[in-house]
Amino acid sequence: MDNRREVSEFLTTRRARLTPDQVGLPTTGTRRVPGLRRSEVASLAGLSVEYYARLERGQVAGASSGVLEALARALQLDETDGAHLYDLARAADGVPTSGRARRRTPERAVSRPSLRWALDAVTDGVAFIRDGRQDLLATNALGRAFYSPVIGEGGRVPNLARFQFLDPAARDFYPDWDLLAAMCVANLRTEAGRDPHDRGLQDLVGELSTRSETFRRLWAQHDVRTHGTGTKRFAHPVVGELTLAYEELAITAEPGLALLVYTAEPGSPSAERLGLLASWTAPADLPRANG
Repeated sequence: MDNRREVSEFLTTRRARLTPDQVGLPTTGTRRVPGLRRSEVASLAGLSVEYYARLERGQVAGASSGVLEALARALQLDETDGAHLYDLARAADGVPTSGRARRRTPERAVSRPSLRWALDAVTDGVAFIRDGRQDLLATNALGRAFYSPVIGEGGRVPNLARFQFLDPAARDFYPDWDLLAAMCVANLRTEAGRDPHDRGLQDLVGELSTRSETFRRLWAQHDVRTHGTGTKRFAHPVVGELTLAYEELAITAEPGLALLVYTAEPGSPSAERLGLLASWTAPADLPRANG
């Protein structure tokens, strides 16, 4: 990916989101574009207008930590946005992938027996491993039943982003499709900043940009996020609506991979339905939904 363009568009979109009132500046003159002016951002960050203009043109190589911190404060970046700015700056300086350890191929990583045992030890929740490209690399038994609409048939490695944007079944599976679509793109944006030379990720973004207008629009917003924890709703074709809490755990021994676990509140209708789904352990065992 073009680092200068990424930096330029990220800073421009963050600047456009702020108003003078939000940063304690008076509103003066006619504004031709939304958000702050370059001169206002420069003043807030303690930089010259000329230097900030260079940064916003993508010339961020060599920028000090102090400059990046000042920019983050001026643009009111949250922790995830700030980390993304640092990732872009490191890439411009030629520092590889945020200092990550060298990755092994995902297929080799998830074939490790102890990792498989850990997945299978989760019996009351959906557990799966995915990489930064949203490839669904491995699941526990309940995960195979839960993600049957995504996994399908044929033994391919499913990709959650492709399912989200290219498979019509995703709008049935995700009742909050618009919200989850924005989250999906923001996760991919974060990964692109961490590892801008990931050819597989570049190919995925190119494919989705070509085939989905919604993805293309969301990608242009340059939003970033970390998954972490939260709650999502699903409409499973067999057991119906599920509201599940999720936790994302980094796999220290396998840089770039994450273990996610979805669970239901004990005693809730979702817990009952998840328990029903647990009685089947593979997509081939699932009964057909009525209708």
